[in-house]
Amino acid sequence: MDFKNLPKIDLHCHLDGSLALEMIQRHTDKIVTMADLQVEDNCRSLVEYLDKFQIPIECIQDGEALEDAAYTFIKEVAKENTKYIEVRFAPMSSVNANLTCEDVIESVLKGLERGKKEFAVRYNVIVCAMRHQGFDVNSKMLRVARGYLGDGVCALDLAGDEMTYPVEMFQDLFRLAKELDMPYVIHAGETGSLENVRKSFEYGAKRIGHGIALRHDKELMKEIGRRGTGIEMCPTSNLQTKAIEDWGKYPLMEFIEQGIKVSINTDNRTVSNTNMTKELQLIYERFGQEEALIRKLLNNAVETSFAKDVTL
Repeated sequence: MDFKNLPKIDLHCHLDGSLALEMIQRHTDKIVTMADLQVEDNCRSLVEYLDKFQIPIECIQDGEALEDAAYTFIKEVAKENTKYIEVRFAPMSSVNANLTCEDVIESVLKGLERGKKEFAVRYNVIVCAMRHQGFDVNSKMLRVARGYLGDGVCALDLAGDEMTYPVEMFQDLFRLAKELDMPYVIHAGETGSLENVRKSFEYGAKRIGHGIALRHDKELMKEIGRRGTGIEMCPTSNLQTKAIEDWGKYPLMEFIEQGIKVSINTDNRTVSNTNMTKELQLIYERFGQEEALIRKLLNNAVETSFAKDVTL
């Protein structure tokens, strides 16, 4: 298969974890190298992995940088024939004395739209509530982002340190999202908690980010498959954060056998030193070199995306 030129969809990709080095160097006085931005092979956990976001977040603290980050992001994903991408980021991480939440979202949308016009990559934005920020901050962001639903924003997400802040702590946030008619996805099952996956499913997430711990409950797999809830798997990242110990325990085929609509995604292109070409090729090589599997995973992405008319 010609993986580079294969039309692609990426449903789980963080903007701040995917900033191009050239963009970061334009917006910092520090000397920054790729080694500063990428996790090492001996990364031990999700918490250690998240440490790599400090420099990128420092570089997106004004409107010009946010627009540049979004535009450059589209420019990069276009190089591998990405047709559609759902890019997520945490607006409140860039809010400061000079930037409101509205300013942040509008700057990112402006950059993405400019990239779309120049490189013909369609997009939607998923806004991330961060686990460590609490209900007051996250609900404020949610209410602001709701104003952009259908105008570039497609959903809410919950991201961050899953082990310290389990999903059930955020039931009020998802209740508010339902009241506001705001769709949502949830990061869950990345640090071994099956209960976080179960709660995400019970709370009505359209998709679950990573979901690796689901491998411990076949009945829940079947329920998720029946409902059509998507699972956003990110192979390279899942191995780096130790969501899975090795390829032999990667539950991709188990999920598919239970009818789950699994998609393959990048998570963080820069932090994980990856892209969709690499991720799909990894799956192809690790799971029997079946072209039909790759097509199925991409079709699953189409079916579970928030775009109404995306095709490959």
